[in-house]
Amino acid sequence: MNAPTWTKTRLLLVLGMLLTAWSLWGLPPGESLDTAKIEQITALKGTMNQEEGVFKVTSPRTDVPVSVDGWSMPPFMGLTSWAAFQGGKKSEAMVMGDLVLFEDEVNPVLSALLDGGISVTALHNHFFFDQPRVLFMHIGADGSLETLARGVRKAFDKVKEIRSASSTPSRTFGGQAVPATSSIPAKDIEDILGSKGQGKDGMFKAVMGRSVTMPCGCAAGKEMGINTWAAFAGTAETAVVDGDFVMFEGELQVVLKALRRSGINVVAIHNHMEGESPKAIFLHYWGKGAAQDLARGVRSALDAQAAASKTSLPK
Repeated sequence: MNAPTWTKTRLLLVLGMLLTAWSLWGLPPGESLDTAKIEQITALKGTMNQEEGVFKVTSPRTDVPVSVDGWSMPPFMGLTSWAAFQGGKKSEAMVMGDLVLFEDEVNPVLSALLDGGISVTALHNHFFFDQPRVLFMHIGADGSLETLARGVRKAFDKVKEIRSASSTPSRTFGGQAVPATSSIPAKDIEDILGSKGQGKDGMFKAVMGRSVTMPCGCAAGKEMGINTWAAFAGTAETAVVDGDFVMFEGELQVVLKALRRSGINVVAIHNHMEGESPKAIFLHYWGKGAAQDLARGVRSALDAQAAASKTSLPK
């Protein structure tokens, strides 16, 4: 007896879907990436690695001469910014990359990336005795291909904007000079941070601890270096703050965004330990301005971190 028509129709639909899935499954890796769109949006030429399914765009830093250990360094030896795209699993695509930046480019580019939906995952040096100093910013994100490409483009456009305004990298953050003699209003800072601190010679420092478990099974806390701290010098009107944030999974991006919204500069993102649980990442920062404004900026990052930790840390 022939199967009912509706059953045949269903069988044909299922067969068609299986054949489509099979054909897509058999595509060479990366063939589904719209590489022309990536090049068009980023304004950078790229190359495809068919074996890995990765399309990488690059931009060598030929605009500013760099010397390392007294040697004039060609971009080929490690001064090329890049962003690599591949097809995603949960999203259309993912991107990872490493941007070669000078000191006055780091924080404007960081803000541009965050605004463009790209995460910043590390910031550090690769060399000693480099002139001018070079920093490397590692990035990553997943989402629509167009969003990722536009986020990367924002970073490269910001670099061009800064270098067009001044071909020579700046050697300071600018702003008013911080007085040599400090008179920080410690009580005001404590009230804003919600944390007691210590004073010395008119300066003020607050330290807030967290805890991790090391591979030996030992607990490590505040005095072992698992801490966030903020140190203030100068006066109420003209001050500087520097410090360190310790962050766990899911906290880095919100802290970065809060600090940058407050005009506080990020100067390093890296790990301090190996094998700890939960995994910790550390962020170092520097800001200049009125002391209370700087304290509010740090507090905004602490609040954002606290909110993120409620949803990101395992229960």
